[in-house]
Amino acid sequence: MSEEKARTFRHRGPHGPGGGMMPGEKARDFKGTFGKLTGYMGRYKIGLIFVALFAIGGTVFHILGPKILGKATTEIFNGLVGKLSGQGGIDFGKIGQILLLLLGMYVLSAVFTGIQGFIMTGIIQKISYRFREDISAKIHRMPLKYFEARNVGEVLSRITNDVDTLGQGLSQSVTQLITSVATIIGVLIMMLGISPLMTLIALVILPVSAALIGLVVKFSQKHFVDQQRYLGKVNGQVEEVYSGQNIVKAFNKEADMLEEFNRTNDKLFSSAWRSQFLSGLMQPIMNFVSNLGYVSVAVVGGILTIRGSIQVGDIQSFIQYVRNFTQPIMQVAQVSNMLQSTAAAAERVFEFLEEEEEDFEVPNPVKLTKMEGSVEFSHVQFGYDPEKIIVHDFNCNVKPGQMVAIVGPTGAGKTTMVKLLMRFYDVNRGSIKVDGHDVREFNRSQLRENFGMVLQDTWLFQGTIMENIRYGRLEASDEEVIAAAKAAHAHHFIQTLPGGYQMELNEDASNVSQGQKQLLTIARAILADNPILILDEATSSVDTRTEERIQKAMNNLMKGRTSFVIAHRLSTIKDADVILVMKDGDIIEQGDHQTLLEKDGFYAKLYRSQFEVA
Repeated sequence: MSEEKARTFRHRGPHGPGGGMMPGEKARDFKGTFGKLTGYMGRYKIGLIFVALFAIGGTVFHILGPKILGKATTEIFNGLVGKLSGQGGIDFGKIGQILLLLLGMYVLSAVFTGIQGFIMTGIIQKISYRFREDISAKIHRMPLKYFEARNVGEVLSRITNDVDTLGQGLSQSVTQLITSVATIIGVLIMMLGISPLMTLIALVILPVSAALIGLVVKFSQKHFVDQQRYLGKVNGQVEEVYSGQNIVKAFNKEADMLEEFNRTNDKLFSSAWRSQFLSGLMQPIMNFVSNLGYVSVAVVGGILTIRGSIQVGDIQSFIQYVRNFTQPIMQVAQVSNMLQSTAAAAERVFEFLEEEEEDFEVPNPVKLTKMEGSVEFSHVQFGYDPEKIIVHDFNCNVKPGQMVAIVGPTGAGKTTMVKLLMRFYDVNRGSIKVDGHDVREFNRSQLRENFGMVLQDTWLFQGTIMENIRYGRLEASDEEVIAAAKAAHAHHFIQTLPGGYQMELNEDASNVSQGQKQLLTIARAILADNPILILDEATSSVDTRTEERIQKAMNNLMKGRTSFVIAHRLSTIKDADVILVMKDGDIIEQGDHQTLLEKDGFYAKLYRSQFEVA
């Protein structure tokens, strides 16, 4: 199995097995990306200000809790001492007042935290909604070359994985960062207020913990990297063997594949054991160092209490503050990793939103009330890469209503000419004119309104058959949809299906055959009633009998329309008015079927190779 295959499998989603064990993906330009993200969130700044205020308020009330609880502890201790010495007793009324005040503080903290959570959730959902909306709108403005240069998963991940990662990251990190920083500052102030000496002892613990954890991370990091690498290989091998089971069995390679898998699995086990063991040491080390700190604080606090510098309850409060101090520091470290992942996701989203767009509108566009359908290719030169020209000097005049067939070997430039005609790409030189006007003088949307397409790869969406045909003209009545289906020779088979026109097609339309799919797309094109038609290998994936039915449907579709038919099966284009024979980006022959056979050239050889028996 290739390393590239393993890598491909490994990167299918943002969180694979064990994905949470490694630091988050980092953005290339963290500062610049967060600047853009801050600008994008600008319209919600008032809400974010309230989030910050409520988060700080909730944190402050929470921080005051241990100090008040310490007062209750001091009151109990002094009462017990007084009772034992016979000079007083415990004042339960005062203790009750202190505890009621404490309860009120915690209730206010919970209310403030709940309000900021409510506001923040709304803001994050609005931001995610807006990102999805912007990405969806952007997709429709992107040139075709962008999608042809990338796989489907890469584009879809922007609107699914990246936006979800971005939303979750902001939701968890923004308020967490505010509360953690507020807690660190507030707790530090409270600790200093109780005892600067005990605060110094508590702070000494932090660099010791950080040094020990850094040492563990240094040794465990390489094992985490190995674990992820071998995890990707194991997943890739499982996928490869599962999808190719018939080949594995046919060549009797079960034992070899199992041996290869076991070797990789052993390496995964070794690296995973080391990484998990070393990472598991961090918590015991932190607990040990923290406990040493608590012991030190308790000893020093006891001495200070005996001297009368602080109260007994202050020791209890201080220990709580020490616990509250280390936790937000760890949370800030976690948030920094989370912000890196958030920035990386935001960076990919902004990269997509900033991609080059098609110029859908031109100054003073041509507006035709009705397109006749004449097409002229004049000295057209084109290359997807300007350095590599594939169409050199293409010339052709097509009259309204003519059927033009384009044939030739794979890579000759047949589909490229159709893409140029619809302005999915623009020519490097020369011109393409429709009804005497250069296609670049039309707004792209108006130009494409005049084209109907039936492709080899049929596209049907999840919905009823009626809805799929009506996609050609959304305002069409049911009667018009049925009439289009009849013209496409699809009405009969639709009636035999359960539910007829109201039958629901599933996600990939696998509950109808390939030939039936093709007839439905032809019915859709008939309903659209466009003056120019493009049929690209519409019958290449069906049997001969189905091809005959589709050909009859296409003949109905092409009546009175200018039609461009790309075909490898030359039997389907014998009746074409003009056949263009392309090779290496140029027309090498043109004429009708009979004329080209009599020339005994390239077309004649293609035809004989398909129909003559050796």
